[in-house]
Amino acid sequence: MILKQKNTNNFKREGLFRVAIIIAIIILLNIIGQYFYKTFDFTDDKRYTLSQPTIDLIKSQKDVVFVKVFADGDFPSAFKRLQSSTLELLNRFKSINPNFDYVLEDPMSGNNDIVNANIEKLRKDGIMPVNLFVGQGGSSSTKKIYPYAVLNYGKRVYVVNLLEPNSPGISEEESLNTSVSLLEYKFANAIQKLNADRKGNIVFVNDKSGIDDFHLAALYKKLNQYYYVAKINIDSTHNIPQDVDLMIVASPKKNFSMKNQFVIDQYLMNGGNIIWLIDKMDANLDSINQYKMFTPNLYDLGLDDLFFSYGVRINNNLIQDLQCTRIPQVIGYEGDRPQIEKFPWYYDLLINSYSDHPISKGLSDINMEFVSSIDTVNSNREVKKTVLLGSSARSRYQMYPMRLTYQILQYAPQVEQFNKKYLPVAVLAEGHFQSHFKNRLTNETEQMLKDIGTEFVESSKKEGKMIFVGNGSFVQNQYDAASGKFTPIGYNKWEDHQFQGNGDFILNSIEYMMDHSGILNARSKRVKLRLLDNAKLFDNKLTLQFINVVLPILLLIIFGIIFNFIRKRKYTVKQ
Repeated sequence: MILKQKNTNNFKREGLFRVAIIIAIIILLNIIGQYFYKTFDFTDDKRYTLSQPTIDLIKSQKDVVFVKVFADGDFPSAFKRLQSSTLELLNRFKSINPNFDYVLEDPMSGNNDIVNANIEKLRKDGIMPVNLFVGQGGSSSTKKIYPYAVLNYGKRVYVVNLLEPNSPGISEEESLNTSVSLLEYKFANAIQKLNADRKGNIVFVNDKSGIDDFHLAALYKKLNQYYYVAKINIDSTHNIPQDVDLMIVASPKKNFSMKNQFVIDQYLMNGGNIIWLIDKMDANLDSINQYKMFTPNLYDLGLDDLFFSYGVRINNNLIQDLQCTRIPQVIGYEGDRPQIEKFPWYYDLLINSYSDHPISKGLSDINMEFVSSIDTVNSNREVKKTVLLGSSARSRYQMYPMRLTYQILQYAPQVEQFNKKYLPVAVLAEGHFQSHFKNRLTNETEQMLKDIGTEFVESSKKEGKMIFVGNGSFVQNQYDAASGKFTPIGYNKWEDHQFQGNGDFILNSIEYMMDHSGILNARSKRVKLRLLDNAKLFDNKLTLQFINVVLPILLLIIFGIIFNFIRKRKYTVKQ
Protein backbone atom coordinates (compact mmCIF):
# COMPACT_ATOMS: atom_id res chain seq x y z
CA MET A 1 0.00 0.00 0.00
CA ILE A 2 2.89 2.34 0.82
CA LEU A 3 4.50 1.50 -2.55
CA LYS A 4 1.27 2.37 -4.37
CA GLN A 5 1.05 5.77 -2.63
CA LYS A 6 4.69 6.44 -3.42
CA ASN A 7 4.20 5.72 -7.13
CA THR A 8 1.14 7.97 -7.19
CA ASN A 9 3.07 10.86 -5.61
CA ASN A 10 5.89 10.40 -8.12
CA PHE A 11 3.39 10.49 -10.97
CA LYS A 12 1.84 13.72 -9.64
CA ARG A 13 5.29 15.37 -9.30
CA GLU A 14 6.21 14.33 -12.86
CA GLY A 15 2.91 15.73 -14.16
CA LEU A 16 3.36 19.05 -12.36
CA PHE A 17 6.94 19.27 -13.60
CA ARG A 18 5.82 18.75 -17.20
CA VAL A 19 3.07 21.37 -16.87
CA ALA A 20 5.59 23.84 -15.43
CA ILE A 21 7.96 23.23 -18.35
CA ILE A 22 5.16 23.78 -20.89
CA ILE A 23 4.08 27.02 -19.20
CA ALA A 24 7.70 28.24 -19.10
CA ILE A 25 8.15 27.49 -22.81
CA ILE A 26 4.93 29.36 -23.70
CA ILE A 27 6.02 32.39 -21.64
CA LEU A 28 9.49 32.32 -23.23
CA LEU A 29 8.04 32.13 -26.75
CA ASN A 30 5.76 35.09 -26.04
CA ILE A 31 8.69 37.15 -24.76
CA ILE A 32 10.74 36.29 -27.85
CA GLY A 33 7.72 37.01 -30.07
CA GLN A 34 7.60 40.58 -28.78
CA TYR A 35 11.02 41.25 -30.27
CA PHE A 36 11.09 38.93 -33.25
CA TYR A 37 8.35 38.37 -35.84
CA LYS A 38 8.63 35.65 -38.45
CA THR A 39 6.07 34.00 -40.69
CA PHE A 40 6.36 30.87 -42.78
CA ASP A 41 4.28 30.86 -45.94
CA PHE A 42 3.28 27.31 -46.90
CA THR A 43 0.41 28.38 -49.20
CA ASP A 44 0.78 27.44 -52.86
CA ASP A 45 -0.20 30.95 -54.01
CA LYS A 46 2.25 32.61 -51.55
CA ARG A 47 -0.45 34.90 -50.24
CA TYR A 48 1.58 35.87 -47.17
CA THR A 49 4.83 36.58 -49.03
CA LEU A 50 5.66 40.17 -49.95
CA SER A 51 7.36 40.91 -53.25
CA GLN A 52 10.99 42.01 -53.06
CA PRO A 53 10.34 45.60 -54.32
CA THR A 54 7.75 46.02 -51.55
CA ILE A 55 10.17 44.69 -48.92
CA ASP A 56 12.89 47.07 -50.14
CA LEU A 57 10.45 49.99 -50.03
CA ILE A 58 9.33 49.18 -46.48
CA LYS A 59 12.92 48.77 -45.25
CA SER A 60 13.90 52.15 -46.69
CA GLN A 61 11.18 54.05 -44.79
CA LYS A 62 13.02 56.42 -42.44
CA ASP A 63 10.14 58.31 -40.83
CA VAL A 64 6.85 57.22 -39.31
CA VAL A 65 3.90 56.41 -41.55
CA PHE A 66 0.67 56.40 -39.56
CA VAL A 67 -2.25 54.48 -41.01
CA LYS A 68 -5.85 55.01 -39.97
CA VAL A 69 -7.91 51.99 -41.00
CA PHE A 70 -11.71 52.22 -40.97
CA ALA A 71 -12.03 48.50 -40.27
CA ASP A 72 -13.26 48.41 -36.69
CA GLY A 73 -16.77 47.31 -35.81
CA ASP A 74 -19.16 44.50 -36.68
CA PHE A 75 -18.93 43.65 -40.38
CA PRO A 76 -20.59 41.03 -42.58
CA SER A 77 -18.55 37.82 -42.54
CA ALA A 78 -17.43 38.19 -46.16
CA PHE A 79 -15.85 41.58 -45.43
CA LYS A 80 -14.07 40.32 -42.32
CA ARG A 81 -11.58 38.50 -44.55
CA LEU A 82 -10.60 41.79 -46.19
CA GLN A 83 -10.48 43.35 -42.73
CA SER A 84 -8.16 40.67 -41.31
CA SER A 85 -5.99 40.61 -44.45
CA THR A 86 -5.45 44.37 -44.18
CA LEU A 87 -4.36 44.07 -40.56
CA GLU A 88 -2.07 41.11 -41.33
CA LEU A 89 -0.40 43.13 -44.09
CA LEU A 90 0.17 46.13 -41.82
CA ASN A 91 1.59 43.82 -39.14
CA ARG A 92 4.05 42.44 -41.70
CA PHE A 93 5.04 46.00 -42.64
CA LYS A 94 5.59 46.80 -38.97
CA SER A 95 7.66 43.66 -38.42
CA ILE A 96 9.99 44.74 -41.24
CA ASN A 97 10.19 48.36 -40.15
CA PRO A 98 8.83 49.75 -36.83
CA ASN A 99 8.20 53.10 -38.53
CA PHE A 100 4.75 51.81 -39.52
CA ASP A 101 1.92 52.19 -37.05
CA TYR A 102 -1.82 51.93 -37.42
CA VAL A 103 -5.06 52.35 -35.54
CA LEU A 104 -8.55 50.97 -36.17
CA GLU A 105 -11.57 53.24 -36.24
CA ASP A 106 -15.28 52.79 -36.82
CA PRO A 107 -16.80 56.04 -38.17
CA MET A 108 -20.28 54.55 -37.71
CA SER A 109 -19.94 54.11 -33.93
CA GLY A 110 -21.36 56.53 -31.36
CA ASN A 111 -24.56 58.50 -31.16
CA ASN A 112 -26.26 60.07 -34.18
CA ASP A 113 -24.50 63.43 -33.79
CA ILE A 114 -21.06 61.79 -33.69
CA VAL A 115 -21.82 59.50 -36.65
CA ASN A 116 -23.18 62.40 -38.73
CA ALA A 117 -20.13 64.51 -37.93
CA ASN A 118 -17.82 61.65 -38.95
CA ILE A 119 -19.72 61.12 -42.21
CA GLU A 120 -19.56 64.83 -43.08
CA LYS A 121 -15.82 65.03 -42.35
CA LEU A 122 -15.10 61.99 -44.50
CA ARG A 123 -17.28 63.38 -47.30
CA LYS A 124 -15.24 66.60 -47.35
CA ASP A 125 -12.11 64.44 -47.70
CA GLY A 126 -13.68 62.67 -50.68
CA ILE A 127 -14.32 59.44 -48.77
CA MET A 128 -17.77 58.05 -49.52
CA PRO A 129 -19.45 55.02 -47.91
CA VAL A 130 -20.15 51.74 -49.70
CA ASN A 131 -23.21 49.56 -49.23
CA LEU A 132 -21.81 46.05 -48.92
CA PHE A 133 -24.29 43.32 -49.83
CA VAL A 134 -23.44 39.76 -48.80
CA GLY A 135 -25.60 36.69 -49.36
CA GLN A 136 -25.25 33.76 -46.97
CA GLY A 137 -27.31 30.62 -47.41
CA GLY A 138 -30.93 31.64 -47.70
CA SER A 139 -30.48 35.12 -46.23
CA SER A 140 -28.66 38.31 -47.13
CA SER A 141 -27.24 41.28 -45.29
CA THR A 142 -26.27 44.81 -46.19
CA LYS A 143 -24.20 47.33 -44.26
CA LYS A 144 -22.89 50.81 -44.91
CA ILE A 145 -19.12 50.65 -44.54
CA TYR A 146 -16.05 52.75 -45.20
CA PRO A 147 -13.50 50.36 -46.78
CA TYR A 148 -10.63 52.83 -46.67
CA ALA A 149 -7.25 53.34 -45.08
CA VAL A 150 -5.77 56.84 -44.71
CA LEU A 151 -1.97 57.04 -44.68
CA ASN A 152 -0.34 60.05 -43.04
CA TYR A 153 3.31 60.90 -43.61
CA GLY A 154 4.23 64.32 -42.28
CA LYS A 155 1.82 66.72 -43.99
CA ARG A 156 1.15 64.30 -46.83
CA VAL A 157 -2.01 62.21 -46.92
CA TYR A 158 -2.98 59.34 -49.19
CA VAL A 159 -6.34 57.51 -49.19
CA VAL A 160 -6.39 53.82 -50.12
CA ASN A 161 -9.67 52.25 -51.24
CA LEU A 162 -9.49 48.70 -49.91
CA LEU A 163 -12.55 47.39 -51.74
CA GLU A 164 -12.61 46.81 -55.48
CA PRO A 165 -15.91 47.75 -57.18
CA ASN A 166 -18.26 45.03 -58.36
CA SER A 167 -18.48 44.33 -62.07
CA PRO A 168 -21.41 42.75 -63.91
CA GLY A 169 -21.18 38.97 -63.69
CA ILE A 170 -18.66 39.10 -60.83
CA SER A 171 -19.82 37.71 -57.49
CA GLU A 172 -19.31 39.51 -54.18
CA GLU A 173 -16.83 36.80 -53.09
CA GLU A 174 -14.75 37.21 -56.26
CA SER A 175 -14.72 40.99 -55.86
CA LEU A 176 -13.55 40.67 -52.26
CA ASN A 177 -10.91 38.15 -53.29
CA THR A 178 -9.55 40.60 -55.88
CA SER A 179 -9.51 43.27 -53.18
CA VAL A 180 -7.40 41.02 -50.92
CA SER A 181 -5.01 40.27 -53.78
CA LEU A 182 -4.41 43.98 -54.48
CA LEU A 183 -3.78 45.08 -50.91
CA GLU A 184 0.01 44.83 -51.12
CA TYR A 185 0.16 46.87 -54.33
CA LYS A 186 -2.24 49.54 -53.08
CA PHE A 187 -0.33 50.13 -49.83
CA ALA A 188 3.11 49.93 -51.47
CA ASN A 189 2.00 52.35 -54.19
CA ALA A 190 0.64 54.75 -51.57
CA ILE A 191 3.87 54.63 -49.55
CA GLN A 192 5.92 55.20 -52.67
CA LYS A 193 3.89 58.27 -53.61
CA LEU A 194 4.07 59.67 -50.07
CA ASN A 195 7.86 59.44 -50.22
CA ALA A 196 8.30 60.81 -53.73
CA ASP A 197 10.54 63.90 -53.63
CA ARG A 198 10.21 64.53 -57.34
CA LYS A 199 7.04 64.44 -59.36
CA GLY A 200 7.38 62.89 -62.77
CA ASN A 201 6.73 64.98 -65.89
CA ILE A 202 3.97 63.99 -68.32
CA VAL A 203 3.20 65.87 -71.54
CA PHE A 204 0.16 65.51 -73.77
CA VAL A 205 0.48 66.13 -77.49
CA ASN A 206 -2.78 67.99 -77.97
CA ASP A 207 -2.24 70.22 -80.97
CA LYS A 208 -3.42 67.67 -83.53
CA SER A 209 -7.16 68.20 -82.91
CA GLY A 210 -7.24 65.34 -80.43
CA ILE A 211 -9.27 65.11 -77.23
CA ASP A 212 -9.73 68.60 -75.77
CA ASP A 213 -8.92 69.55 -72.19
CA PHE A 214 -12.58 69.50 -71.12
CA HIS A 215 -12.88 65.82 -72.02
CA LEU A 216 -9.57 64.96 -70.35
CA ALA A 217 -10.45 66.80 -67.13
CA ALA A 218 -11.04 63.61 -65.11
CA LEU A 219 -7.68 62.17 -66.18
CA TYR A 220 -5.87 65.46 -65.53
CA LYS A 221 -7.39 65.57 -62.05
CA LYS A 222 -6.06 62.08 -61.26
CA LEU A 223 -2.60 62.79 -62.63
CA ASN A 224 -2.12 66.25 -61.12
CA GLN A 225 -2.03 64.72 -57.64
CA TYR A 226 1.27 62.95 -58.31
CA TYR A 227 2.77 64.29 -61.55
CA TYR A 228 3.49 67.53 -63.35
CA VAL A 229 1.18 67.53 -66.36
CA ALA A 230 1.70 69.84 -69.34
CA LYS A 231 0.82 70.13 -73.02
CA ILE A 232 3.26 70.36 -75.88
CA ASN A 233 2.87 71.82 -79.36
CA ILE A 234 4.85 69.39 -81.45
CA ASP A 235 4.71 71.72 -84.46
CA SER A 236 6.66 74.43 -82.70
CA THR A 237 9.44 72.35 -81.12
CA HIS A 238 12.53 70.64 -82.48
CA ASN A 239 13.42 68.78 -79.34
CA ILE A 240 11.50 67.22 -76.46
CA PRO A 241 13.39 67.71 -73.18
CA GLN A 242 14.75 64.54 -71.62
CA ASP A 243 13.24 65.38 -68.24
CA VAL A 244 9.88 64.51 -69.82
CA ASP A 245 9.23 61.05 -68.40
CA LEU A 246 6.19 60.22 -70.52
CA MET A 247 4.47 61.52 -73.64
CA ILE A 248 0.79 60.73 -74.29
CA VAL A 249 -0.67 61.13 -77.76
CA ALA A 250 -4.45 61.12 -77.17
CA SER A 251 -6.60 60.47 -80.23
CA PRO A 252 -4.95 62.77 -82.81
CA LYS A 253 -6.91 63.71 -85.92
CA LYS A 254 -4.36 65.52 -88.13
CA ASN A 255 -1.24 64.49 -89.99
CA PHE A 256 2.15 64.23 -88.29
CA SER A 257 4.76 65.71 -90.59
CA MET A 258 8.11 64.00 -91.07
CA LYS A 259 9.66 66.69 -88.90
CA ASN A 260 7.21 65.92 -86.08
CA GLN A 261 7.80 62.19 -86.44
CA PHE A 262 11.53 62.80 -86.23
CA VAL A 263 11.18 64.80 -83.01
CA ILE A 264 9.13 61.99 -81.42
CA ASP A 265 11.52 59.33 -82.75
CA GLN A 266 14.55 61.03 -81.22
CA TYR A 267 12.73 61.48 -77.91
CA LEU A 268 12.22 57.69 -77.87
CA MET A 269 15.85 57.03 -78.86
CA ASN A 270 17.02 59.13 -75.92
CA GLY A 271 15.08 57.02 -73.44
CA GLY A 272 11.60 58.50 -73.63
CA ASN A 273 8.33 56.61 -73.11
CA ILE A 274 5.17 57.06 -75.19
CA ILE A 275 1.52 56.03 -74.93
CA TRP A 276 -0.30 56.09 -78.28
CA LEU A 277 -4.11 56.24 -78.06
CA ILE A 278 -5.16 56.01 -81.70
CA ASP A 279 -8.57 56.25 -83.36
CA LYS A 280 -8.09 55.10 -86.95
CA MET A 281 -11.29 56.66 -88.35
CA ASP A 282 -14.04 59.16 -87.56
CA ALA A 283 -16.69 56.62 -86.58
CA ASN A 284 -19.32 58.01 -84.19
CA LEU A 285 -22.98 57.63 -83.25
CA ASP A 286 -23.88 61.22 -84.14
CA SER A 287 -23.06 60.63 -87.80
CA ILE A 288 -25.13 57.43 -87.86
CA ASN A 289 -28.04 59.29 -86.27
CA GLN A 290 -27.78 62.03 -88.86
CA TYR A 291 -27.21 59.98 -92.02
CA LYS A 292 -28.79 56.63 -90.99
CA MET A 293 -26.05 54.92 -92.98
CA PHE A 294 -22.55 56.28 -92.57
CA THR A 295 -19.16 55.40 -94.05
CA PRO A 296 -16.39 56.70 -91.77
CA ASN A 297 -13.21 58.23 -93.14
CA LEU A 298 -9.69 57.23 -92.22
CA TYR A 299 -7.65 59.84 -90.39
CA ASP A 300 -4.53 60.77 -92.36
CA LEU A 301 -2.13 60.59 -89.43
CA GLY A 302 0.94 59.51 -91.38
CA LEU A 303 2.05 57.24 -88.54
CA ASP A 304 1.69 53.78 -90.10
CA ASP A 305 5.31 53.50 -91.30
CA LEU A 306 6.62 54.87 -88.01
CA PHE A 307 4.64 52.30 -86.01
CA PHE A 308 5.69 49.49 -88.37
CA SER A 309 9.37 50.26 -87.81
CA TYR A 310 8.74 49.89 -84.07
CA GLY A 311 7.06 46.51 -84.57
CA VAL A 312 3.35 47.38 -84.42
CA ARG A 313 0.55 47.84 -86.96
CA ILE A 314 -2.85 49.32 -86.04
CA ASN A 315 -5.23 47.92 -88.62
CA ASN A 316 -7.78 49.81 -90.71
CA ASN A 317 -10.73 47.92 -89.28
CA LEU A 318 -13.42 48.03 -86.63
CA ILE A 319 -14.06 45.17 -84.22
CA GLN A 320 -17.52 43.82 -83.50
CA ASP A 321 -18.00 41.77 -80.35
CA LEU A 322 -20.90 39.91 -78.78
CA GLN A 323 -19.52 41.04 -75.44
CA CYS A 324 -20.72 44.63 -75.66
CA THR A 325 -22.89 47.34 -74.12
CA ARG A 326 -26.34 48.44 -75.23
CA ILE A 327 -27.74 51.59 -76.82
CA PRO A 328 -31.36 52.83 -76.77
CA GLN A 329 -33.55 52.67 -79.87
CA VAL A 330 -37.12 53.82 -80.48
CA ILE A 331 -39.25 50.73 -81.24
CA GLY A 332 -42.63 52.47 -81.53
CA TYR A 333 -44.92 55.09 -80.09
CA GLU A 334 -47.67 55.04 -77.51
CA GLY A 335 -49.63 58.13 -78.48
CA ASP A 336 -46.93 60.77 -78.86
CA ARG A 337 -44.59 59.07 -76.42
CA PRO A 338 -41.71 57.07 -77.92
CA GLN A 339 -41.21 53.52 -76.67
CA ILE A 340 -37.50 52.93 -76.11
CA GLU A 341 -35.65 49.65 -75.73
CA LYS A 342 -31.94 48.93 -75.42
CA PHE A 343 -30.15 46.70 -77.93
CA PRO A 344 -26.62 45.26 -77.97
CA TRP A 345 -24.29 47.56 -79.92
CA TYR A 346 -21.52 45.30 -81.21
CA TYR A 347 -19.11 48.19 -81.85
CA ASP A 348 -19.14 49.21 -78.17
CA LEU A 349 -16.89 46.53 -76.70
CA LEU A 350 -16.59 45.31 -73.13
CA ILE A 351 -12.96 44.29 -73.06
CA ASN A 352 -11.41 41.90 -70.56
CA SER A 353 -7.78 41.30 -69.84
CA TYR A 354 -6.38 37.85 -70.58
CA SER A 355 -2.83 38.93 -69.78
CA ASP A 356 -0.78 38.24 -66.66
CA HIS A 357 1.03 41.55 -67.11
CA PRO A 358 0.74 43.80 -64.01
CA ILE A 359 -0.74 46.64 -66.11
CA SER A 360 -3.86 44.73 -67.05
CA LYS A 361 -4.14 41.62 -64.89
CA GLY A 362 -7.33 41.46 -62.88
CA LEU A 363 -8.91 44.61 -64.34
CA SER A 364 -12.68 44.90 -64.46
CA ASP A 365 -14.43 45.48 -67.79
CA ILE A 366 -13.03 48.20 -70.05
CA ASN A 367 -15.52 49.97 -72.34
CA MET A 368 -14.23 50.99 -75.79
CA GLU A 369 -16.30 52.06 -78.80
CA PHE A 370 -15.18 51.74 -82.44
CA VAL A 371 -11.95 49.87 -81.73
CA SER A 372 -9.29 48.76 -84.24
CA SER A 373 -7.24 45.60 -83.84
CA ILE A 374 -3.45 45.59 -83.57
CA ASP A 375 -0.87 43.27 -85.15
CA THR A 376 2.74 42.87 -84.10
CA VAL A 377 5.58 42.48 -86.60
CA ASN A 378 9.06 41.06 -86.07
CA SER A 379 10.96 44.14 -87.12
CA ASN A 380 13.36 44.12 -84.16
CA ARG A 381 14.23 41.16 -81.92
CA GLU A 382 15.43 43.49 -79.18
CA VAL A 383 11.88 44.75 -78.67
CA LYS A 384 9.48 42.63 -76.64
CA LYS A 385 5.78 42.89 -77.47
CA THR A 386 3.07 41.99 -74.93
CA VAL A 387 -0.65 41.96 -75.66
CA LEU A 388 -2.36 43.74 -72.76
CA LEU A 389 -6.00 43.76 -73.88
CA GLY A 390 -8.06 41.84 -76.42
CA SER A 391 -11.60 41.23 -77.59
CA SER A 392 -13.65 38.26 -76.40
CA ALA A 393 -13.76 34.76 -77.88
CA ARG A 394 -16.84 35.84 -79.91
CA SER A 395 -15.69 38.73 -82.06
CA ARG A 396 -14.97 39.68 -85.66
CA TYR A 397 -13.82 42.71 -87.62
CA GLN A 398 -14.87 44.78 -90.63
CA MET A 399 -12.16 46.07 -92.93
CA TYR A 400 -12.22 49.65 -94.19
CA PRO A 401 -14.32 50.90 -95.93
CA MET A 402 -17.42 49.80 -94.07
CA ARG A 403 -20.94 51.11 -93.60
CA LEU A 404 -22.23 51.81 -90.13
CA THR A 405 -25.97 51.49 -89.60
CA TYR A 406 -28.48 50.60 -86.92
CA GLN A 407 -30.03 47.98 -89.19
CA ILE A 408 -27.85 45.29 -87.57
CA LEU A 409 -29.91 45.78 -84.42
CA GLN A 410 -33.04 44.48 -86.16
CA TYR A 411 -31.73 40.93 -86.42
CA ALA A 412 -30.44 38.40 -83.95
CA PRO A 413 -26.66 37.95 -84.32
CA GLN A 414 -25.39 34.91 -86.20
CA VAL A 415 -23.04 33.65 -83.53
CA GLU A 416 -21.03 31.48 -85.91
CA GLN A 417 -19.92 34.61 -87.78
CA PHE A 418 -18.26 36.00 -84.67
CA ASN A 419 -15.39 33.56 -85.08
CA LYS A 420 -12.32 35.68 -84.28
CA LYS A 421 -10.86 35.16 -80.82
CA TYR A 422 -9.03 37.61 -78.60
CA LEU A 423 -8.15 40.24 -81.21
CA PRO A 424 -5.42 42.44 -79.64
CA VAL A 425 -6.46 46.04 -78.97
CA ALA A 426 -3.63 47.16 -76.66
CA VAL A 427 0.04 46.18 -77.01
CA LEU A 428 3.12 47.03 -74.94
CA ALA A 429 6.44 47.29 -76.78
CA GLU A 430 9.60 47.62 -74.70
CA GLY A 431 13.30 47.25 -75.32
CA HIS A 432 15.97 48.84 -77.51
CA PHE A 433 14.33 50.45 -80.55
CA GLN A 434 15.94 51.29 -83.87
CA SER A 435 15.28 54.76 -85.22
CA HIS A 436 12.73 54.98 -87.99
CA PHE A 437 15.07 57.50 -89.67
CA LYS A 438 18.16 55.31 -89.67
CA ASN A 439 19.83 55.58 -93.12
CA ARG A 440 17.13 57.98 -94.35
CA LEU A 441 18.08 61.41 -93.00
CA THR A 442 17.24 64.24 -95.38
CA ASN A 443 19.40 67.34 -95.89
CA GLU A 444 16.69 69.37 -94.19
CA THR A 445 16.77 67.14 -91.12
CA GLU A 446 20.56 67.21 -90.91
CA GLN A 447 20.50 71.01 -91.08
CA MET A 448 17.87 71.11 -88.31
CA LEU A 449 20.12 68.96 -86.09
CA LYS A 450 23.03 71.35 -86.67
CA ASP A 451 20.85 74.37 -85.87
CA ILE A 452 19.72 72.98 -82.50
CA GLY A 453 23.18 71.60 -81.68
CA THR A 454 22.34 67.93 -81.27
CA GLU A 455 23.36 64.64 -82.83
CA PHE A 456 21.23 62.01 -84.50
CA VAL A 457 20.67 58.87 -82.38
CA GLU A 458 20.02 55.80 -84.52
CA SER A 459 19.27 53.30 -81.72
CA SER A 460 17.86 53.85 -78.24
CA LYS A 461 20.45 54.56 -75.56
CA LYS A 462 18.47 52.67 -72.94
CA GLU A 463 15.34 50.57 -72.84
CA GLY A 464 12.24 52.48 -73.84
CA LYS A 465 8.56 51.65 -73.53
CA MET A 466 5.57 52.32 -75.74
CA ILE A 467 1.94 51.32 -75.40
CA PHE A 468 -0.30 51.25 -78.46
CA VAL A 469 -4.10 51.23 -78.05
CA GLY A 470 -6.49 50.89 -81.00
CA ASN A 471 -8.88 53.39 -79.44
CA GLY A 472 -8.40 56.85 -78.01
CA SER A 473 -11.76 57.88 -76.62
CA PHE A 474 -11.85 55.36 -73.75
CA VAL A 475 -9.85 57.74 -71.52
CA GLN A 476 -12.13 60.73 -71.93
CA ASN A 477 -14.91 61.94 -69.67
CA GLN A 478 -18.21 63.48 -70.64
CA TYR A 479 -18.48 67.22 -70.09
CA ASP A 480 -21.48 69.47 -69.46
CA ALA A 481 -20.63 72.98 -70.68
CA ALA A 482 -23.63 74.53 -68.90
CA SER A 483 -22.65 73.33 -65.43
CA GLY A 484 -18.93 72.86 -65.98
CA LYS A 485 -19.17 69.37 -64.48
CA PHE A 486 -17.58 66.25 -65.90
CA THR A 487 -18.15 62.54 -65.40
CA PRO A 488 -15.53 60.00 -64.24
CA ILE A 489 -13.42 58.17 -66.80
CA GLY A 490 -15.34 55.23 -68.26
CA TYR A 491 -18.86 56.53 -67.62
CA ASN A 492 -21.32 55.16 -70.19
CA LYS A 493 -24.42 57.36 -70.32
CA TRP A 494 -26.53 54.76 -72.13
CA GLU A 495 -25.89 52.13 -69.47
CA ASP A 496 -25.66 54.74 -66.69
CA HIS A 497 -22.61 52.90 -65.42
CA GLN A 498 -18.99 53.75 -64.78
CA PHE A 499 -16.61 51.13 -66.12
CA GLN A 500 -13.83 51.26 -63.55
CA GLY A 501 -11.45 49.37 -65.82
CA ASN A 502 -11.06 52.36 -68.18
CA GLY A 503 -9.46 54.55 -65.56
CA ASP A 504 -7.52 51.70 -63.98
CA PHE A 505 -5.98 50.65 -67.27
CA ILE A 506 -4.70 54.09 -68.30
CA LEU A 507 -3.45 54.85 -64.78
CA ASN A 508 -1.72 51.47 -64.52
CA SER A 509 -0.12 52.09 -67.91
CA ILE A 510 1.18 55.45 -66.74
CA GLU A 511 2.41 53.91 -63.47
CA TYR A 512 4.30 51.24 -65.40
CA MET A 513 5.97 53.86 -67.59
CA MET A 514 6.98 56.03 -64.63
CA ASP A 515 7.87 53.38 -62.04
CA HIS A 516 11.41 51.99 -62.01
CA SER A 517 11.18 50.21 -58.65
CA GLY A 518 8.95 47.33 -59.75
CA ILE A 519 6.15 48.08 -57.26
CA LEU A 520 3.54 47.56 -59.98
CA ASN A 521 4.53 43.87 -60.14
CA ALA A 522 2.66 43.39 -56.87
CA ARG A 523 -0.55 43.75 -58.91
CA SER A 524 0.19 40.34 -60.41
CA LYS A 525 -0.29 38.60 -57.07
CA ARG A 526 -3.47 36.57 -57.02
CA VAL A 527 -4.96 34.77 -54.04
CA LYS A 528 -6.82 31.67 -55.19
CA LEU A 529 -10.49 31.77 -54.39
CA ARG A 530 -11.67 28.60 -52.70
CA LEU A 531 -15.39 29.08 -52.36
CA LEU A 532 -17.67 26.95 -50.24
CA ASP A 533 -20.90 25.61 -51.69
CA ASN A 534 -23.39 27.85 -49.88
CA ALA A 535 -26.38 25.76 -50.95
CA LYS A 536 -24.78 22.61 -49.57
CA LEU A 537 -23.83 24.44 -46.37
CA PHE A 538 -27.42 25.52 -45.86
CA ASP A 539 -28.87 22.04 -46.59
CA ASN A 540 -26.39 20.25 -44.27
CA LYS A 541 -26.21 22.86 -41.55
CA LEU A 542 -26.98 20.53 -38.61
CA THR A 543 -24.60 17.81 -39.83
CA LEU A 544 -21.74 20.27 -40.23
CA GLN A 545 -22.44 21.80 -36.83
CA PHE A 546 -22.32 18.34 -35.25
CA ILE A 547 -19.00 17.53 -36.99
CA ASN A 548 -17.40 20.84 -36.04
CA VAL A 549 -18.81 21.36 -32.55
CA VAL A 550 -20.05 18.12 -30.95
CA LEU A 551 -17.71 15.56 -32.52
CA PRO A 552 -14.45 17.13 -31.23
CA ILE A 553 -15.86 17.13 -27.67
CA LEU A 554 -16.89 13.47 -27.98
CA LEU A 555 -13.45 12.52 -29.28
CA LEU A 556 -11.81 14.41 -26.41
CA ILE A 557 -13.98 12.56 -23.85
CA ILE A 558 -13.19 9.17 -25.44
CA PHE A 559 -9.49 10.01 -25.47
CA GLY A 560 -9.65 11.00 -21.77
CA ILE A 561 -11.37 7.73 -20.81
CA ILE A 562 -8.81 5.66 -22.71
CA PHE A 563 -5.91 7.67 -21.27
CA ASN A 564 -7.13 7.24 -17.68
CA PHE A 565 -7.71 3.53 -18.24
CA ILE A 566 -4.15 3.04 -19.50
CA ARG A 567 -2.71 5.14 -16.67
CA LYS A 568 -4.51 3.13 -14.01
CA ARG A 569 -3.29 -0.16 -15.47
CA LYS A 570 0.27 1.15 -15.65
CA TYR A 571 0.56 2.59 -12.14
CA THR A 572 -1.73 0.31 -10.13
CA VAL A 573 0.31 -2.25 -8.13
CA LYS A 574 -1.29 -5.60 -7.62
CA GLN A 575 -1.60 -6.66 -3.96
